[in-house]
Amino acid sequence: MIWDEEFETLPREAMQALQLKRLQQVAQRVYNTVPFYKRAFDQAGIKPDSIKTLADLAKLPFTIKDDLRENYPFGMFSVPMSEVVRIHASSGTTGKPTVVGYTRRDINTWAELMARTLSCGNVTKGDIVHNAYGYGLFTGGLGAHYGAERIGASVIPMSGGNTKKQIMIMQDFGSTVLTSTPSYALFMAETAAEMGVDFKSLKLRVGIFGAEPWSDNMRKEIEEKLNISAIDIYGLSEVIGPGVASECEEAKCGLHIFEDHFIPEIIDPNTKEVLPYGEKGELVFTCITKEAFPLIRYRTRDISALHAEPCRCGRTLVRMDRVSGRSDDMLIIRGVNVFPSQIESVLMEIEGLEPHYMIIVDREGSLDTLEVQVEVNERLFSDEIKVLEAMEARITKDIKEMLGVAAKVKLVEPKTIERSMGKAKRVIDKRKM
Repeated sequence: MIWDEEFETLPREAMQALQLKRLQQVAQRVYNTVPFYKRAFDQAGIKPDSIKTLADLAKLPFTIKDDLRENYPFGMFSVPMSEVVRIHASSGTTGKPTVVGYTRRDINTWAELMARTLSCGNVTKGDIVHNAYGYGLFTGGLGAHYGAERIGASVIPMSGGNTKKQIMIMQDFGSTVLTSTPSYALFMAETAAEMGVDFKSLKLRVGIFGAEPWSDNMRKEIEEKLNISAIDIYGLSEVIGPGVASECEEAKCGLHIFEDHFIPEIIDPNTKEVLPYGEKGELVFTCITKEAFPLIRYRTRDISALHAEPCRCGRTLVRMDRVSGRSDDMLIIRGVNVFPSQIESVLMEIEGLEPHYMIIVDREGSLDTLEVQVEVNERLFSDEIKVLEAMEARITKDIKEMLGVAAKVKLVEPKTIERSMGKAKRVIDKRKM
């Protein structure tokens, strides 16, 4: 395990002093080396030497994803390309991808942060880590890989896909840790069942899951089907990749943010006002140790809340709630704000449903429509029509009570909803087509 007790258990005053020092340094550096930030600071009427306290962070301009795209590919880098040893890019669905760079020191920092992340799940050098995150421009695979190696664990660099072979490798190699997206972990469980493989016969004990929002109900499903403890981690390519925050095995009561490297804020996504601890809003990060690609007040669009109470594991780091959705993929159905994770929480409460669903939003005339397709298990699908009709009625009622909006529910045959080897696609919004 790698637990940096010096930083992870700092008293709040000492952490804030460290953050202020590093914020002042990075603000000065980006002002001098990144034309975008010089313009943004000047337009906001602030200079780097105006930052006297952490509260002055709120005076700095926000950075959004469009800023990164407009400075594509390397315009946001604060070092010359001769110092950039790694380039990653997001898998953006529209326009050009967002490009991120790393110096050698950044790579070492990333490895250390991912080692801390895995250590939150009690991963040690005695473990065998089955890494099913995607390798390539996506940051997940190499991030988890470098972190596990930093700990000294044995790494199996599987990447995604070829799921039957993944199951075989886990059996034959004695994997003890699984790293993947939560939706792919469930797909693995489904594939293993088809192969006649019981996860209880494997040596897996913990899963480190991230890259997409998932509910506590999905956690229970994963833990039961894979016979493991499931840990939620958080990161995003623009900030560093995975390694920004992690739950700990001891508590699972929020994700510890590694504040010696990232300053978190929660803002109201509409007014941009900074919100106090405990209030839900949009998560914003400032990178205070990155060299190649530091970001100032980057709006993640992820919805969460922050909590400052120390955890029983001993870490004093601020904790963030698990991401409940995104401010930019929030669905507005007839004036009602709807997050896919809310619908998932309803579905996962009902016995007989599989954890595979699709949300389809459309418009008939001037009215939005919401359809939820969800798989049922083999036993239920072969049951009487009236049983299925009763279940559809129950789901419709539960969604209406939870969200305040009506949805058409359609139960579908097992294995008919397309599976994903990476981030699961849960929403089809036909209104935008």
